[in-house]
Amino acid sequence: MNRQDFQNLAVMRLKDAEVLLNNNQYSGAYYLSGYVVECALKACIAKNTREFDFHDKKIVAESYTHDLEKLVKATKLDTQLKSTTKININFESNWAVTKDWTEESRYTTHTQQQAEQIYSAISDPNNGVLQWLQQHW
Repeated sequence: MNRQDFQNLAVMRLKDAEVLLNNNQYSGAYYLSGYVVECALKACIAKNTREFDFHDKKIVAESYTHDLEKLVKATKLDTQLKSTTKININFESNWAVTKDWTEESRYTTHTQQQAEQIYSAISDPNNGVLQWLQQHW
């Protein structure tokens, strides 16, 4: 997969999450919402990958995870993320909701409130996690 593939997946999965949310499928909406961020982070990692470069083993290993905070480190955006959360309380709240998502959420039940909360945190057009990541992908 390449950067464009991950960008496209992020946008598609956000639409999928919205459809699920609108049809009372809250657990699926929650899971796919978090997956949006995973895909967006992987697009950011791909942006830092240069054709014909021999890839840094540590970054490659860190990229093969579903842990959002580890992926942020692999993107080398962790310093910018900290700065943004310090100056933007709305973004900080959105990141706080989003960062706790795990791939294991696909095996758990989520409420309407949880699904709406993570979806909003990610899709907020002004302070959303996806909006922030799109500036870097």
